[in-house]
Amino acid sequence: MTTPWTYAGAVPSLSRADGEVTMVEGQTFCLSGRAGDFLPDRPHGLFVLDTRVLSRWELRIDGRPLEPLTVTFEAPFEACFVCRSAPTGERADTDLLVLRHRSVGSGMRERVILRSYGLEPRPVVVELRCDADFADLFEVKEARVAPRAPIRCEPGSDHLSFAADGSAKHTEVSVSDAELVERGIVRWRLVLDARDEREICIEVGVGLGGHDLPRRFRCGDGAEASVPRQRLASWRDAMPIVDSDSPALMSAVGRAHDDLGALRIFDPDHPELPVIAAGAPWFMAVFGRDSLITGWMSLLADPNLALGVVETLARFQGKDVNPATEEEPGRILHEMRFGAATGLSLGGGQIYYGTVDATPLFVMLLGELRRWGLADEAVTRLLPHADAALAWIDAFGDRDGDGYVEYERSTPSGLANQGWKDSWDGIGFSDGRIPQAPVALCEVQGYTYAAYLARAHFAREADDAVTEAAYREKARRLKEAFNRDFWLEDRGWFALGLDGSKRPIDALASNMGHCLWTGIVDDDKAAMVAQRLLSREMFSGWGIRTLATSMAAYNPVSYHNGSVWPHDSALCAAGLMRYGHVEEAHRVIEGLLAAAGVTGGRLPELFAGLARDEVSAPAAYPTSCVPQAWAAASPLLLIRAMLRFDPSASEGRLWVAPVLPRSIGRCRIEGIEVAGRRLTVDVRGGACEVSGADGLDVLASPRPPGHGHADPDSRPQAKVADH
Repeated sequence: MTTPWTYAGAVPSLSRADGEVTMVEGQTFCLSGRAGDFLPDRPHGLFVLDTRVLSRWELRIDGRPLEPLTVTFEAPFEACFVCRSAPTGERADTDLLVLRHRSVGSGMRERVILRSYGLEPRPVVVELRCDADFADLFEVKEARVAPRAPIRCEPGSDHLSFAADGSAKHTEVSVSDAELVERGIVRWRLVLDARDEREICIEVGVGLGGHDLPRRFRCGDGAEASVPRQRLASWRDAMPIVDSDSPALMSAVGRAHDDLGALRIFDPDHPELPVIAAGAPWFMAVFGRDSLITGWMSLLADPNLALGVVETLARFQGKDVNPATEEEPGRILHEMRFGAATGLSLGGGQIYYGTVDATPLFVMLLGELRRWGLADEAVTRLLPHADAALAWIDAFGDRDGDGYVEYERSTPSGLANQGWKDSWDGIGFSDGRIPQAPVALCEVQGYTYAAYLARAHFAREADDAVTEAAYREKARRLKEAFNRDFWLEDRGWFALGLDGSKRPIDALASNMGHCLWTGIVDDDKAAMVAQRLLSREMFSGWGIRTLATSMAAYNPVSYHNGSVWPHDSALCAAGLMRYGHVEEAHRVIEGLLAAAGVTGGRLPELFAGLARDEVSAPAAYPTSCVPQAWAAASPLLLIRAMLRFDPSASEGRLWVAPVLPRSIGRCRIEGIEVAGRRLTVDVRGGACEVSGADGLDVLASPRPPGHGHADPDSRPQAKVADH
């Protein structure tokens, strides 16, 4: 069976909130407790293609659960659960150590090593209790697994098979030298000599859709030659080298590299083009908006991610009008799932298109690839898809012809809110009322403005003066109207959006920081926006809240109404830097790096909006994805913002004007790919040196227009290294 997607595997993670361990690889992810067990009353299990193929997996020694000691992460798809047998009687110690080496990938392999530290031989009874329910991941995640037809359990001479009646789904647990005691229970009776060690190896194979999936790991095989290992090693070797005197920055960047490598998805029809999955464990699928923003953020590290994203999304670009899936000609998808997961997407199909921002973001990212001088042939080939996306903006995005891009779902099962804050209550007025659709979000107008300018740039390259003038005029009109209609003069901030009656949605929210990022904000309003974003009601000390504390709907532990999303704050920081508000950008950057520093270098999808002077560490959001794509890429965007690194390959120019926060004395990035070159940028104190930029005019100033003007004496001057 040729599976539609394979994954590079995600870094296993230990949640601080509940002690659960996540491992991801390929079609597979695994959730367990610290001892390695899948407990029936928890959202645990082994999942393949979003189907839970094992719902119970409990190891017992002499009838008792194991006592967890620690978990070590040997690779993105491998972990070792270090446990001991439970103490008996009044004894505090035991003499039996149990190591569970687990590898996941289209199934699972577990090597159980029993190590005796006793002085005498001892009998040991090892028991494995396992079961399967073949529930889909959303049933498990939302604790709504419904009663279903009994799962058949068929014992063989060396295996247990679980099968779902009426479907082509089965799980096989292969064992050797074991007793098959009863349904779902396997037992080994061993005698360990003094200071002895014994190993039991168990394989789990999976069949879905009538086909057995190839097992990535098998008993008796080494792991070094496995596909997951090879992909991870190749990714790490290709990453730019970052060196800094900031431990927080180094930790965050190192984790970003591993997590992004872990979240790559490979289409077997185009194995050279990775795509980014949204996040583990619940969203190992293609999400248009998440993948596009992550691709943009990670250009500093690997432009192939961005190229893979635009290539893949172009292949699945909307062609027809389908209200059930919200597909429309030229529209870029919101969510795509494959294989046994087909039908889990909103609308009940393989692909759901209900997003308002992915389409302009697609054109933006294509334009950014051109500016970096990357994959020129592929970008040129994809230009018709950009034109189809822009045609969608005119024909479907601008629903009433007022020049703004709005959204309103066409199916009751679709998303009510179709921007990045897509929870049902994520968009609201300052008094908490929910606006009536169609809604025009402020950041979507910014994305559209940037998309128009990207298309004008393409036209300029092609000496197409008519098309260039047309799109520059569209951008000019949109910017003028936006700054008139969205600006709340009496409040000093931009409206979150316009409702169906064109009334400003007056909540103070982080979305306007994205408008700085795209450049749609007039220069005379940028300082007030910066002031609002860094006000105490918006800035928690760790990052920028999604909603101000002064708003009626504010809740620091909500999904979109007061929490902090690292990618959102990183985009705001990039926008602040674009308009020359360096000090404000530095405060956001240092807050995010501080947050990463107390969470092992990894930024979660989101965390609570509690102030830094209230809590000494960011408070976790319970169902936050870890790792999550755009959170993982955020440290890379922070580096680019600090460097003020902006190439324009067609003009032969590179703007580099670093402004490091006080907490960072030096930063060196080696291996940045621009227009066929590998550049090194070395910033130390007041000096910046760029090497490898042969043929590029390196300018020691922020890239105009719209970037603002920092004090020229406050930034290091770029020097092109001699060769």
